[in-house]
Amino acid sequence: MASLIDLANPTRFMRFSAVLLPWLAATATLLIVAGLYLAWFEAPADYQQGETIRIMFIHVPAAWLAMMFYSMMALSALGTLVWRHPLADVAQKAAAPIGACFALICLVTGALWGKPMWGTYWVWDARLTSMLVLLLIYLGLIALWRVLDDPSRAARAVAILTLVGFVNVPIIKFSVDWWNTLHQPASVLRMGGPTIHPSMLWPLLILAIGFTLMALSLHMVAMRAEIMRRRVRTLTILEAERLDRLAAQGAPA
Repeated sequence: MASLIDLANPTRFMRFSAVLLPWLAATATLLIVAGLYLAWFEAPADYQQGETIRIMFIHVPAAWLAMMFYSMMALSALGTLVWRHPLADVAQKAAAPIGACFALICLVTGALWGKPMWGTYWVWDARLTSMLVLLLIYLGLIALWRVLDDPSRAARAVAILTLVGFVNVPIIKFSVDWWNTLHQPASVLRMGGPTIHPSMLWPLLILAIGFTLMALSLHMVAMRAEIMRRRVRTLTILEAERLDRLAAQGAPA
């Protein structure tokens, strides 16, 4: 716990992430390449869904990551509101575009998978609709950050809305259990173990880990960029204040 608190210092985070990023990105690349090879060339076609089952290898990790990143944002929101941690709103702001991208990928691949299986790209199904709501929440939070100029005011407002929106995450997860939906029930993360054959399960898990490491790498890069942007903003404000003082004293800049 103490090491995590030490790491949460922005300067220490910049040093730590600079060392970790290349290893994280390289591991993610290897896992994704291996997972894609297994998914496309080794995993068999499904006896009912045929080759369209291969959409699952992108669709399912994207859905997991869309929810995982929102959960990370909710934890960061607590860090902003309760502990006023300097990295909490940085982490939250950096996570939103990544989570939104995975939510969009999930919806697009789900539509492409749904057309041959259900005969339509879209239905107002509980799982599909709640995932669409998640994407809209992501976009709303990103827009709110852009509207509010004051970073601390924006962080508090976004943190509150993030916690309110978190109620949608368990709805997404359990929608297939709570309502009668077209979407199939959980087949990997479920009580009683996965129902997918190992020849499909292993490529899926390898890709899920690879995409997760890739997403965490992108998150780290985005956090570093946000920290640098805030430092430049602070320096710009300090320089402007210095020039104003000099101008008031009638001295040359």
